[in-house]
Amino acid sequence: MRNFWKKYRKNKLAVVGLWFIGVCFIVSIGGYVFTPDKSTACNEMQIENDLKKPSYKAWYLKDSVQHTSTLSELLWKGRKPANHLFLYDNNGDTSTVNMLVAQPLLNKSDIISKRFRLGTDVFGRDVLSRIILGTRISLSVGLISVLISLFLGISLGLAAGYFRGWVDAVVMWLINVIWSLPTLLLVIAITFALGKGFWQIFIAVGLTMWVELARIIRGQVFSLREAEYIQAAKMLGFSNIRIMFRHILPNCIGPIVVICAANFASAILLEAGLSYLGLGVQPPFPSWGQMLSENADYIALGAPHLALAPGIAIMLLVMSFNFVGNGLRDALDVQL
Repeated sequence: MRNFWKKYRKNKLAVVGLWFIGVCFIVSIGGYVFTPDKSTACNEMQIENDLKKPSYKAWYLKDSVQHTSTLSELLWKGRKPANHLFLYDNNGDTSTVNMLVAQPLLNKSDIISKRFRLGTDVFGRDVLSRIILGTRISLSVGLISVLISLFLGISLGLAAGYFRGWVDAVVMWLINVIWSLPTLLLVIAITFALGKGFWQIFIAVGLTMWVELARIIRGQVFSLREAEYIQAAKMLGFSNIRIMFRHILPNCIGPIVVICAANFASAILLEAGLSYLGLGVQPPFPSWGQMLSENADYIALGAPHLALAPGIAIMLLVMSFNFVGNGLRDALDVQL
């Protein structure tokens, strides 16, 4: 393990990518702890604040209802949006402050301020909060899709390479059929069959990503099954399941890890593409692809940050997984 980490650290981009992915995982697990907008799906709307630029600041009359967040609300559910009354902002808009100045009971403790670091969208929602919460969607799709592809790829790849014969013929026919179809179109077809939704996306993406993993494992098993220690295990009477999973599979870990890193990046791009087409996670839950689709027109309408922010987030996360995959490939390559 020490030698592996020493080799991995030589690739500086891989280390940076690993740190970025780690930060994204912490942010996605923390959920509403890190979002300025604590409402469910970061969907608190203030029409007075629509289409504001980054670093925009506004002042509000504090909601009379006290909002206390439980742990489950902070980590997963979010809370009911606060009913803060807009007063004025740093652009000089004093929509309701004039009618409140004359009230003698109004004091500074009744006024709160909010700064929108990445501005607001057309509904007045905080873009930064929705970007942060969208990290959870992208990483969840990547993780569960990779787990599904691992289960299918390892099972079918081991069976095809170890038993050969008709089992290999059936698995290779299935691989060739799926590989001949465009991935995005196949995912769209599965999505139509399963319906739109959160879990449907996980299953649809995962069912299309096992093919390369199964092919690589099949090739590895072809060479390993003829090794002397495998023949010795057969002579000792070990079962085929034990030989495959206890003696052959551990020697395929290197390629599996590298492919999983690449599949993680591919799953994030697939989810973003589906959400862009309106087939992914449905509103109001934020998805980077959905945000990119909703705000693409504003690139030419004076608010390019609305589309650039989710686009840059997708690019950085995908690049990070590609960097990590390259680092793992170099660290696990015995020839280096």
